[in-house]
Amino acid sequence: MSLAARLVGVVRRPRCTFDAVLRRPRAADVLIVTTIAVAVAGAIVMRTEVGQLALLDQWDRTASAFGHRVDDAEYSTFERLSTQGPAYAAAMAVVNGPLAAFGAAVLLFAIGGAAGKGVSFRQIFAVTAHAGVILAIRQLIAAPAIYLRETTASATTLGFWFPGFDESSAVARFLGTVDLFVIWWAVVLGLGVAAIYHISARRAVAGVLGAYAAVAAVITLIMVVSGGQA
Repeated sequence: MSLAARLVGVVRRPRCTFDAVLRRPRAADVLIVTTIAVAVAGAIVMRTEVGQLALLDQWDRTASAFGHRVDDAEYSTFERLSTQGPAYAAAMAVVNGPLAAFGAAVLLFAIGGAAGKGVSFRQIFAVTAHAGVILAIRQLIAAPAIYLRETTASATTLGFWFPGFDESSAVARFLGTVDLFVIWWAVVLGLGVAAIYHISARRAVAGVLGAYAAVAAVITLIMVVSGGQA
């Protein structure tokens, strides 16, 4: 399959695409394209005053969510760093793209090795890299949304769509942590895991979604325990 066919295939027919990727595993081309696209989109927004103010607000909100009150000196530091928004966007594109795909591949390879599954790391890395197309789409949509809404707060979290809970409650924090695009990515990655290890798609998807929910629950617990502000 061509690069374009694989990029589209991850969205439209992920299981068939992963079968093709496993027969001829490639990761570099899809990672290069998605990382550059996300980095450029993010950098364009972060060059603007709106983007830099949104980034500054994001850092302040994140600190507050985990119970840390930002003092004047720290806020001044955040203001200075926010002017480096384009570099920050590029760095995050690398973290959320190649590094995230590599980390997921290492974890899946370790699990497969423990279970005695004879699958190469190259095959697994190719699958996680292609699953990352979904996360890249999320970031490409988020970039113009940040400029239009003047905030980095995601409009695709469950908390955004179910705002009826007290913002300081554990339920509201959990819903604010769970993102619809990441759920989509978890489902697609689950289909990739099913293709890798020849197991039930339902079982694989449930496993990845369960792991995501567990991570979200841990983050929520940390925020609640730390007494952070929503």
